[in-house]
Amino acid sequence: MKSVSRSILALTIASTTIGASVPSNAAGRSIYDGQWSVEILTQRGDCDRSLRYSLRIIDGHVQADDQRYQVEGAVAPSGAIRVVVAEAGRSASGIGHLTRDRGRGQWRTSTNECAGEWVAARRSANE
Repeated sequence: MKSVSRSILALTIASTTIGASVPSNAAGRSIYDGQWSVEILTQRGDCDRSLRYSLRIIDGHVQADDQRYQVEGAVAPSGAIRVVVAEAGRSASGIGHLTRDRGRGQWRTSTNECAGEWVAARRSANE
């Protein structure tokens, strides 16, 4: 259970509002675009207590660096973010808010067996 939950939770964090409009400028880019480091902290349930993952936002859409997961979501112009992550028939969701360089929010598994908070930081181009 922990390995599946670990995979699901890791990607839950970075996420987006499904169906929300994607923030963009004239070039179609979002102010949130780039590489992000996300830490997931479990506050309830039998999931790993802390996980850290790298995610990308491209044109306001959240993407995983690992193709084993399915991630759907987008960042709204206000920075509101919601994401749904699925793997091996299980899923988790996360909501929160991003600024240009930081983010935070909450996550939970679809079965409510685990839940907690997430924090994110934009990574520099050199990392």
